[in-house]
Amino acid sequence: MSDLFVRKATGLVRSWSVFDAFVYAFFSINLVTLGLYSFSQMYYFEGGLIPALIVSAIFILFEIVVYAGLIAVMPRSGGDYVWQSRILGGGIGFVLAVTGWWFILWLWVPLYSDMLRHIVITPLLGILGAKDAALWFGQSSLGLFVTALITLAIVTGYIMLGMKKYAAIQKWCFYGGILGLAIVVILLLTGSPAAFQAGLENNSIALFGAQPGIYEATMVTGEGATLPLTGGSFGLIMLTLPYLVFFNLWPNWGATLYGEVRGATDFKRNFAGMAWALGVTTLLAILLLLAINKTIGWDFYIRANGAWWNYSWGFVTEAPPLPIWPYPALLAAFLTTNRAVQFVVVALMSLWWFGWSGTVFLSSTRVIFAAAFDRLLPEKVAEIEPRTRTPLYALLLMVIPAILVSYLFAYNVGVAEDGTGGFRSLTLASTLVIAVTYFGTAIAATILPYRKPELYSASPIAKYKVLGLPLITVAGAVLTGFLGFLLYEWLLDPNALYGIGYSINENGYKNGTSLIFMGVMYTLAAAIYFGFKAYRKNKGIDIDKVHQEIPSE
Repeated sequence: MSDLFVRKATGLVRSWSVFDAFVYAFFSINLVTLGLYSFSQMYYFEGGLIPALIVSAIFILFEIVVYAGLIAVMPRSGGDYVWQSRILGGGIGFVLAVTGWWFILWLWVPLYSDMLRHIVITPLLGILGAKDAALWFGQSSLGLFVTALITLAIVTGYIMLGMKKYAAIQKWCFYGGILGLAIVVILLLTGSPAAFQAGLENNSIALFGAQPGIYEATMVTGEGATLPLTGGSFGLIMLTLPYLVFFNLWPNWGATLYGEVRGATDFKRNFAGMAWALGVTTLLAILLLLAINKTIGWDFYIRANGAWWNYSWGFVTEAPPLPIWPYPALLAAFLTTNRAVQFVVVALMSLWWFGWSGTVFLSSTRVIFAAAFDRLLPEKVAEIEPRTRTPLYALLLMVIPAILVSYLFAYNVGVAEDGTGGFRSLTLASTLVIAVTYFGTAIAATILPYRKPELYSASPIAKYKVLGLPLITVAGAVLTGFLGFLLYEWLLDPNALYGIGYSINENGYKNGTSLIFMGVMYTLAAAIYFGFKAYRKNKGIDIDKVHQEIPSE
């Protein structure tokens, strides 16, 4: 067995506690970054947002059962890749996991960067009086690309510090971010619509150069936004889920790291950490949305979002009256005229981004590392820095391509003459491809007790049954069905709502660029797998035998 892998043990250490894993899961379904960013783009849906949050959380609980169970059975760095390659086969595991955890995460860098400029840079610069710089970052392509480079520098620094130090950073950001959110909610719950409208008028003009009458102008420009806070039929609510899960599908994001988490064989603790992250985030989201409704006004909020994104996506040529993204924390800060208080509120809320940003690469480096440890990538990629136990070469395989992808995204390379398409249209493919990876893991979990009966029977989850069936099989079947629904809606898009797949209507392809991009990524992963498999065979190493063994941490 020792000859199959690069070395006898990975060399990674269990430097995280279960609480560290909870904080990571909490930030992975980040209310302030992914949540508000996703909510703002859903202005044209007709299913109530609050019931959609609840329904989606119920489905995602089955995902948590699946991942908590698989972690308890095989708590190894690499997560999806290790499980799928050992249960479904090496080729399937490599192609799905590498595409979902390596290649597609390059596309997440400009998305993280877009949130950084809207949530941190632009608001803080505006409050400090640097209006032109704030608008340059918030509105220009070069501003987005520069923000991407800043993001890459921050994230690279985090991961090079090692798991233990990053966990400490996350905890401080967690406490500070919760304090900031509490202040925002209090400001909104104690404010009034009249006070908000006055604050919006004064501050948007003073800080960002908006024109007088901004509230009324926004209501007119954003007319047609339909997203309700509550209500809507169950069918309409279900149709919001494929967009909403861009935000909350990720409580299992740390699953690839559990080879470095103490007590990872404890199913109940694994489940509790991820479930608490999902439950608390869902409740906080509902509380924040109700607070927004009370003072900012739900109608204004979704119209402001519609005005911003219709212009950003090129659907209209009229610039929105509010020249910045409608960030609820900043809008809440407008309820006071004290610049110091405004700065503190936004700075505390910025910690949601700083505590979360390392997630863009940290989980991915472990998948790349695990594949290299199985000899499906150069051995150099499986090396770790001895002091911080960080796979630096795996990190480089994330950082360098992300620079090119960020450039293509920032300048929307490939946009058609009519303004449609372009690299930015790939946004939701970043979720779709990872969901395909999860789909493979859901199938692996469903068949685990039958495919690997000895491994399952010896595991701590073997005692959990539902009507005589293994709990992980039942949860895996439900998750497979839910992810199948999401993939159907994204890829076929019969209601033309998501714009990332093939729409069965008179318009034909809604986003051919997205389909081509995903096809290229899967083809590249397959080429690497079969190329390295043939190369290792010539060296006397059978990759199929590698995937029959489970590496030691």
